[in-house]
Amino acid sequence: MSYAIRRLLRAAMCVFSWFVMPYSQCVSGRIARRKLPPIEDPLLLLSATVLAERIRRGEVHSEDVVRAYANRCQQVNPLLNAIVEDRFEQALEEAREVDRQLAKGLLGTAEELARDKPLLGLPVSIKESLAVEGMSNTAGRKLRERKVALEDAPVVRQVRRAGGIVLLVSNTPELCLCWETYNQCTGLTRNPHNLQRTAGGSSGGEAALIAAAGSLLGVTTDIAGSSRLPAMFTGVFGHKPSPHVVSPYGHHPSCDDENWGSFFTPGAMCRYAEDLPLLLGAMRDPEGAPVTLDRPVALASIKSYYMENDGPSGLTRPIDPDIVRAIRDVAGHLGAQRVHLKRLRWTLDISVCKMLRMKNVETIYTPQSNGKPDTTIKRELLKYLLGLSKSDLPSVMIGPMQHIVNNYIPQSRLDFLDAQTEKLRKDFLDLLGTDGVFIYPGFPNTAHRHYRIFHKLVDTTYMMVFNTLGLPAASCMVGLDHDKLPIGVQVVAAPGQDHLIFAVAKELERRFGGWVPPPSE
Repeated sequence: MSYAIRRLLRAAMCVFSWFVMPYSQCVSGRIARRKLPPIEDPLLLLSATVLAERIRRGEVHSEDVVRAYANRCQQVNPLLNAIVEDRFEQALEEAREVDRQLAKGLLGTAEELARDKPLLGLPVSIKESLAVEGMSNTAGRKLRERKVALEDAPVVRQVRRAGGIVLLVSNTPELCLCWETYNQCTGLTRNPHNLQRTAGGSSGGEAALIAAAGSLLGVTTDIAGSSRLPAMFTGVFGHKPSPHVVSPYGHHPSCDDENWGSFFTPGAMCRYAEDLPLLLGAMRDPEGAPVTLDRPVALASIKSYYMENDGPSGLTRPIDPDIVRAIRDVAGHLGAQRVHLKRLRWTLDISVCKMLRMKNVETIYTPQSNGKPDTTIKRELLKYLLGLSKSDLPSVMIGPMQHIVNNYIPQSRLDFLDAQTEKLRKDFLDLLGTDGVFIYPGFPNTAHRHYRIFHKLVDTTYMMVFNTLGLPAASCMVGLDHDKLPIGVQVVAAPGQDHLIFAVAKELERRFGGWVPPPSE
């Protein structure tokens, strides 16, 4: 993409904002400037790591923990609109059974349970696009008949085997195709730090609940920053694991492309950095790619590098000064070396082209059991323009975008971008090795007003590039901006080196304070 075309695209985004901004202002302005109820139950302020140990040792009852989170959900969800469907009563009964078996000594010693069932008795929330048996699994799509999961996704089975208790399924945009969480079934999810701001997407339901202390641990997904952006906007930790560490199956939408598992993965989200390896260890596919999680690592042995932006790409907007200062503070604390990876200017080109060339990704245009799609591109575009479509804009536009990339971009150009992808991946692997991390922005601004993502779409390439390259990455909370909104930065490592990210996340939490409870009444 030439510099002139990049500037033209940037100008188009600016013109688009003239239409988006008034609508966004109107929608956000209609949302009451209320605050959440205060967090009163002390159980809600303990990490999953601490709670798990206390449950195993009989110092805390699982039922009390699950009840505390169910009660908190009932307090905050009317304001956040983050829950699609709950299973509070079933979860409480499962928690009572855990307590009964622990009291009778039927589950083994505390040490055995820490190894075999690390999540025993802990409530876990699941993004609704991942299948939980008997629960809604529409991924925000307005269907003729409600879609209910017939069996658990592999990652959900792993969480249950580790002793986790599924509490609810949370809101997501239609087919997970937006970085703003809203749909025509459940509606708009709001940010607990300011209800007039977005919680991000597509794991916005998880992020809003976890940040509001309505969930302890969240199983998310990440195809283009879907776990990291919501974590950043709400002030929690969101991790995209190394490819194939967690099974990518059992998700709606699905895909049978051979590269799907390299680009897409379930992810982990939590309020406390020490819980990331705990949750990812439980989610891990026993037959998946090898990864280190709990290997002790001295912070001084980790080499750190950073960039404040994507270089002269000519596409993304300038990084907000508060975020730049945060990155510099993080870099200074870690003694990070500033680098310039010039191929990051190809981020948009390589990421969009790779994602849109995935074969048989499930969309509203996917053929059904009769071999025919429910709709066509021309028909759906016309219906959307007339206000008659049952789908949201991202779901409507994915078809035309796929058509353009697959039919109008010359193969020579695609080959060039594939070559740039491999060269950029090699740049990172050479830089990071087995002992390095890379500090990078996740997005140019903190949580904006609802729907403003639509004129900022190219800015998501700060996150999308690491899906394209197959590198693990996490969004880490490092402070508040001048509007008291959370600031997050990305920490990236080489494949299989997730433990380096966790070590840095813990240090950043220690140094900069980590999760901050949202303002309360």
